[in-house]
Amino acid sequence: MKLHELTPAPGSRKNRKRVGRGPGGTDKTAGRGHKGQKSRSGAGKGQFFEGGRSTLISRLPKRGFNNVGTTYEVVNLSQLAAVEGDTLDRAALELAGLVRRKNRPVKLLARGEVTRAVTVHVDAASQAAIQAVEAAGGRVVITAAGTDAEQTEQAG
Repeated sequence: MKLHELTPAPGSRKNRKRVGRGPGGTDKTAGRGHKGQKSRSGAGKGQFFEGGRSTLISRLPKRGFNNVGTTYEVVNLSQLAAVEGDTLDRAALELAGLVRRKNRPVKLLARGEVTRAVTVHVDAASQAAIQAVEAAGGRVVITAAGTDAEQTEQAG
């Protein structure tokens, strides 16, 4: 057997039916019958269609809690030691691999300890984290307007 003699098994390859392209048995209605939903392109009722009645997901009772609040990218104080430099902003945290999702705001939390004086630019921070950074000689700059941490910082 040579390379140019290779062919697929008989019957394993078949040209697709090009319907609606002129006379020859698959023209006019192209095997779809006359009118109606199933004759249209993109036709179908969807995977969970139940004949027009309320769907099962609509009829079942809803339980639990659906959180619609802000989801933050969390950075802990213990992780700041891995980042070089005195000023830590979002770009520096992303470069260090601490912040992955670009569409989420960054929040600083007080888990762990900070050992050096750093300036941290974040969208939100807990009170304990702010106090810990200031105790080490640094400061926390809240960049996003209207966050909870900024309001508590102004109140406190």
